Parts: sequence; structure tokens; C-alpha cells
Amino acid sequence: MGTPEFAVPSLKALIESEHEVIAVIAQPDKPKGRGHKLTAPPTKILAEQYNIPVLQPEKIKTDEFLKELEELDPDVICVTAYGKIIPKSILEIPEYGCINVHPSLLPKYRGAAPINWTIVRGEKMTAVTIMQMDEGMDSGDMLLVREVPISDQDDAGTMFEKLSLIGGEMLVETIGLLTEGKLNPVKQDESLVTYAPMLKKSDGEINWEKSALEIWNLIRGLNPWPGTFTKLGQKTLKIFKTKIVEGQGKPGEVVLSSKNDLHIATGDGVLDILEVQIEGGKRLDIKSFIAGHQIKEGTILGS
Repeated sequence: MGTPEFAVPSLKALIESEHEVIAVIAQPDKPKGRGHKLTAPPTKILAEQYNIPVLQPEKIKTDEFLKELEELDPDVICVTAYGKIIPKSILEIPEYGCINVHPSLLPKYRGAAPINWTIVRGEKMTAVTIMQMDEGMDSGDMLLVREVPISDQDDAGTMFEKLSLIGGEMLVETIGLLTEGKLNPVKQDESLVTYAPMLKKSDGEINWEKSALEIWNLIRGLNPWPGTFTKLGQKTLKIFKTKIVEGQGKPGEVVLSSKNDLHIATGDGVLDILEVQIEGGKRLDIKSFIAGHQIKEGTILGS
């Protein structure tokens, strides 16, 4: 059970393993782009290449879907970013239950956007946790955990790629250990739980009163989606890449504007802006952007 690009390495690893993938369950096709053309989820596209049956129920809590699953009679159900809470009626079908690939160091960052919030909160370490699913949200016993460092060069995009590949490897390893009875499930410490709620576009609005470090982490954590933005005059300016530099000024103030540099003051410290996109324009490195836009020192960004 998996839907987006993040779930593809898990499915691919299972297909290439000694195990038999008897079906793939994904969310229904969704309209995409300007033409709103119905587009299949990435897991469906991969499954069809291997002639694996794909089920795409609108709702999973129906008698009809439950009957379909029971007839498939899976030994284990693997869940990677499926997008819905799995009910008890499904959890109880397989002999080995349902196991989930979750990209965080549980019990921290339970929820829909763990990779993003881990970076936004300035963590230096994350993990992939394979857990035995229960009725709660990411609250099941942990079966296998592999820690993964987050470097200063990483953003949500690079970490999605790394963790999805590690998740696929770990999933196959977990199934082997599970069927051999070699796993020791570990209960999560409820006192350490934090949450990673679903992201909204509005989460990307930069508050220049915050510190340079907090804004730098926000930009990394929300790249590539939903992205971070501010106002430059009446236009929205998306900011993709920055670095922290020395300096001071009023929050949101342009404290340096030259041929090669655009420095913006924050509530604590200064950000050197490296890559941007103005409303109606293309994504550009800062030198190319400044060549086409005059930004005076003293200009205040933000709404």
C-alpha cells in the first residue's frame, strides 16, 4: 500500500526480492497540471510495468474492499506513504500484520510530513523506522531503525531521495527477520512524541522577525514543496536557497545589494540569498536575478 514517489523504492525493492508482490493498493488517479489530466500515482505506473494488479479504492473502510483484500490473502501488508489511516479490519488480515516505512526517528515526528518538519526544526539526525502498525497514527512497535545524518547541504528533496531508498532496503530486511521470528519489537516512548502535520502553502511564508538560522532551516525543509516566499513590493518572491552570513539590520531589510549579492537582515543575523523566482519569472541564481531587477539597499521585504 503506497502512492507517491517516496513509495516507489519500497515497491521496487519488494519486486526485486525473493518475495511475491500479489497486488499494489494506491490512491485513485488524480487530475494534474493546467489541463487537469487524470494522472496515475507513481506506484501504479511501476506496478503496471511488472503486470502486478493495482487496486485504487476511493474508500478503504468498505465491505467490498475488505472482501477483495481477504481474497488476496496476503502474508504481510507493507505500507509506505499510502496516505490514509489503516483500520483495524485491514490490520488483522495478514498473518504477519501490516508493517510501515516511516521516515523519522520515532516517536519524534509522527504524521504526514516528517522529513520536512525534521529539517525545519533544525535536527541534525533523522532515521527510517519500520514499525508494526496499530490503529494509531505512527504509534506501533518499532521493528527496525536506521539513523541517517542530515548535512547542511541537505534539503527536503535530497532527504526524500536518501530515506526512500534506505526504506526499501530495510523493508525487505524486516520481512526476512519477521518471517524468521528474529525481531524484537520495541514500544515507543509516548513521553517523547512530537508531530509532523501536513504542510500547507501558507507554512512557507517567511517571517523575517525570526532568526537567520530558523529561516534557513525553513527554506531547506520546504524545498521543493511547498516552497518559501516573501513579498518584494507587490510581487511574491520565492526563495529556494540561502546561506547565513555576518551582519545586522531591521528584519526583512536589504542590507547589501550588489552585482553578485543580496543580503537580507532577520530578527537575528543575515541571510545571503542564492536562488530565487519572482512572480511571473523563472527560477534564477541571484546574480542573474539582480541583473534584471534593481533592488535598493534599505528595501523591506515581507507583507
